[in-house]
Amino acid sequence: MVALTDNDLTPPQGHVAARSVAPLAVRKAGLTSAGRVRPSNEDQFLIAEMTKSLRVRASSLPEPHTRWGDETAHLFVVADGMGGHQAGEQASALAVLSIEGFVLHTFKWFFHLRGAEEQNVLREFQAALRQADARVYEEAMRHPEFRGMGTTVTLAYCLGRELFVAHVGDSRCYLFREGALHQVTHDHTLAAEMVKRGHLSPEEAAGHRLRHVITNVVGGNEPGVQVELHKVGLEAGDCVLLCSDGLSGELNDDQIGATLAAESDPKAACARLVAHAEEHGGRDNITVIVVHFDEAG
Repeated sequence: MVALTDNDLTPPQGHVAARSVAPLAVRKAGLTSAGRVRPSNEDQFLIAEMTKSLRVRASSLPEPHTRWGDETAHLFVVADGMGGHQAGEQASALAVLSIEGFVLHTFKWFFHLRGAEEQNVLREFQAALRQADARVYEEAMRHPEFRGMGTTVTLAYCLGRELFVAHVGDSRCYLFREGALHQVTHDHTLAAEMVKRGHLSPEEAAGHRLRHVITNVVGGNEPGVQVELHKVGLEAGDCVLLCSDGLSGELNDDQIGATLAAESDPKAACARLVAHAEEHGGRDNITVIVVHFDEAG
């Protein structure tokens, strides 16, 4: 796995390489819950597919009105809003809708990725999150009751055997491979920054009072966002999990990994993860997306 920051968009070296060029079959599901304490749910999620289509308006041939291309790309988004008084729910919804609009109208859908085109995908999603940041901030400026609202965004885009991740905040993307859980993204929090600087251990940060203080959001009190980028080579048998901190704040990596190992059906895995988080307190909104990658056919 390779992480790229806003200022590091050179071609990544040493990323997790896939063993085959054949596309993978994708099974996916998502679920969100308000949890046991919060009166409302400020999380949002999106699962979408993108494919080429041809609409036949008139033809002398007996053919279907719509024909679909063979390749399909997959988009997954988790957003955890903040701001209170419905502002968090508004921020996360605006971010997801902005990303949908960007993908539909601006994103250059890259098929048969080669070399620099892979970097273009990362740049495109970097631009998508910056556009979402501007939209959330501008909406807050127009409505005083939403002033300062923001949201985390963790986005994953899968094409073939490549996974592209764009991330802001403390929602997370995990890769579960061969029984081991790997956190792909980094938390943008004060506690995580203290760990990076050597002032806290990871174990101390897990229960630290500053672990929920986010340092980088889409929206917020001023425009501008730093987008964390990753590219991961996928293999058959891999599972990718996107989640809000309502899950990672209640369950540790061992508990999450054990649940993913025990449940091969994505929908059932989502239900079990949410239920486990609620059993451990459910103090925040909980959102999960589980994606399984299998050999096609």
